[in-house]
Amino acid sequence: MSSTLHGWRRRVTVAAIGAAALALGTISAPLAAAQEIPGPDEIVTSPNMKHELNIPQTAPLANSTSTGTDLAFQGRYAFQGNYDGFTIYDIKNPKKTKILTQVLCPGSQNDVSVTGNLLFLSTDSRRSDDSCTSVAQNDGSLPYWEGIKIFDISDKRAPRYIKSVETACGSHTHTLVPSKDRRTAYLYVQSYGPSTTIAKCQPPHDLISIVEVPLRNPTAAKVVSTPVLFPDGGYDGPDTGSGTSGGVDTSGCHDMTVYPEKDLAAGACMGDGVLFDISNRTAPRVINRVEDTVHFAFWHSATFNNAGTKVIFTDELGGGGLATCNAAIGPDRGADGIYDIVGRGDQRKLVFRSYFKIDRYQDDSENCVAHNGSLIPVPGKDIMVQSWYMGGVQVWDFTNSAHPKKIGFFERGPAADPNTGGGTWSAYYYNGYIFSSDLGKGFDVLSINDPRTNPAKFVHMDELNVQTQGNYYRW
Repeated sequence: MSSTLHGWRRRVTVAAIGAAALALGTISAPLAAAQEIPGPDEIVTSPNMKHELNIPQTAPLANSTSTGTDLAFQGRYAFQGNYDGFTIYDIKNPKKTKILTQVLCPGSQNDVSVTGNLLFLSTDSRRSDDSCTSVAQNDGSLPYWEGIKIFDISDKRAPRYIKSVETACGSHTHTLVPSKDRRTAYLYVQSYGPSTTIAKCQPPHDLISIVEVPLRNPTAAKVVSTPVLFPDGGYDGPDTGSGTSGGVDTSGCHDMTVYPEKDLAAGACMGDGVLFDISNRTAPRVINRVEDTVHFAFWHSATFNNAGTKVIFTDELGGGGLATCNAAIGPDRGADGIYDIVGRGDQRKLVFRSYFKIDRYQDDSENCVAHNGSLIPVPGKDIMVQSWYMGGVQVWDFTNSAHPKKIGFFERGPAADPNTGGGTWSAYYYNGYIFSSDLGKGFDVLSINDPRTNPAKFVHMDELNVQTQGNYYRW
């Protein structure tokens, strides 16, 4: 399948893929045995993974406020969000990746997506106005702006800011959703944290904002719908925040992933995991909702398998700031939850199968918890690469939902300089390499050489927004 919005296409014959897949039964070198925690900033990997390159943060995105966030890809380019703006990298030769341009435009989190000549940026902090020279406006009773910014990236060396769209409670994250005729991009804007002290973010906030972007006239972008997803308010338990116990009340969604071809979306909505029907793009409809009041603290993100028959939900225990990869927390909290989608139509349900968490304990100074990842496109297998903040990058197999298996890892030891710590925010597979956005250390390029993942090297993508999933392979 090829499209302007998620652009998956084949570049080899079925026979070539089939031949490569024969290697799946080969036994690869075992992962490195559990060892002591690495030294400060020391890089360690499993034998099947290699750290190819690091590009540190550089000015103007190298301030105390500069934090690397999400990634998107298009052709020979990678786009990295940053609390202070975004960077475009030339990754034509991944081992010689270089910065093409940087845009200074403060406004957390600045999560990014791309389609065609457009780039979308999420602003989830109150700013004095919608410009790229705005300043923080933390008093919610004073005039402020937050929402979506749109850039024209037809010239990758000189992106142009062309439009802003204000959204309720800002845009913590957003998901790019193509219209069925491919003429329009919809942005599902996720936000949360309402308060009576914030003028344009009043409780309850059990909704998402949907921004419509006409691709031929993007400056006409506007909010066209604000569907209430939780008429009953969603999860309402003993809210203890996103710390190391209890859950957090649902007041919106943190992240949504869509599978447009299947008219499905999976929402990680604070206290709820949700399966949606999105056949009507501007009116998502809840099919099934699950809660985990024992193990999950904060439903953070979601990933479908390629067949659209499973969902991985992540739990951001500790809000991404605590050390939760240790014996005291254990293997089932701050983990991934693997759910099968069972049934048909409106009778589909999310059925829990197992948890998965990295088994390498981290230092008490290292924030570590499940975070952003993507599929590695291996035909017939469900394999994922995933960030774990200072727990590093993990590659793992969930083909058997009840018995996930680790494949490989990359990580750094505790930060030598706490000001450049933070770990990997997003780790995504794109055209043969793994690219990682680090909160404080910039941009990493990794490779993996393993018979279980090598068939993915025959699958080529023209464009990748990880929260907009497509079928990467068809026999």
